[in-house]
Amino acid sequence: MASESLLLPALPVPARRWARSSALVAAGLAATAILLVEIPARPQALPLLLHWAPYLLRAFLLNILISLTAVGLGSLGGLAVAVARLLPVWPLRWLAGAFVAVFRNAPLLALVFAASFALPYQIRLGATELPFPDWMKVTVALALPASAQIAEILRGAIQSIPTAQWEAASAFGFSRIQAMRWIILPQCLRRTLPPWMNLYSTITMGTSLASLAGVEDLLHAATNASQAVHRTDFTIAVFPAVLLCFFLYCHPIDRLTRRLERHLTLQPRDQTP
Repeated sequence: MASESLLLPALPVPARRWARSSALVAAGLAATAILLVEIPARPQALPLLLHWAPYLLRAFLLNILISLTAVGLGSLGGLAVAVARLLPVWPLRWLAGAFVAVFRNAPLLALVFAASFALPYQIRLGATELPFPDWMKVTVALALPASAQIAEILRGAIQSIPTAQWEAASAFGFSRIQAMRWIILPQCLRRTLPPWMNLYSTITMGTSLASLAGVEDLLHAATNASQAVHRTDFTIAVFPAVLLCFFLYCHPIDRLTRRLERHLTLQPRDQTP
């Protein structure tokens, strides 16, 4: 799910966001319904679920750490790629365009496996060897498509700034880099914040693939708990609880994104055509 356009290619952007939000709500409601039906029917599952809850929540914190780090690295990389795509140097523009084309259309699962096998287990810095754990490999795998998506978001936002802003900056003696840093990018923040948050929610849900690389994230922890308890009623309860954790974390972000979109749409447009 690195790209919403890959999931719902025939739908316009508002329809894709509505469909994604509806699917997220439906999944959360389904998980809640399963828990409400299953736990009263099998009351022994509730004490077991509460017993394993601290372990599951600690594992979920790793999912959150991976998502925050991946989107943070992706934001820095995406900014560099977006600027490179707008430079008048054609080799840089070509390389940046190729990067975006490849990683916007790369399956997350393939990237996770590629990073797991291709990246080293240790990094040598002089005489010091630093470990490179599996969760950092997954972070790199998720940061690559995130940077490609953010590069497109930023490129569109930069190009939406009227050319009069560049001309005014040049008249005041700003270089192109100074104009980008002090005038253009601050105006882009308002335009990029809602899609950036939407991307963060998508990357957070993509962190569930970390379990396939051996990372002890929430899904991996739920599998371990299910195998340790070895009870059908607990297994039926624990995986909807995993889904509910992602829903309770991602759905407020999705709602806030939609509220920001409505709020920013009502604001003045900085004379943007």
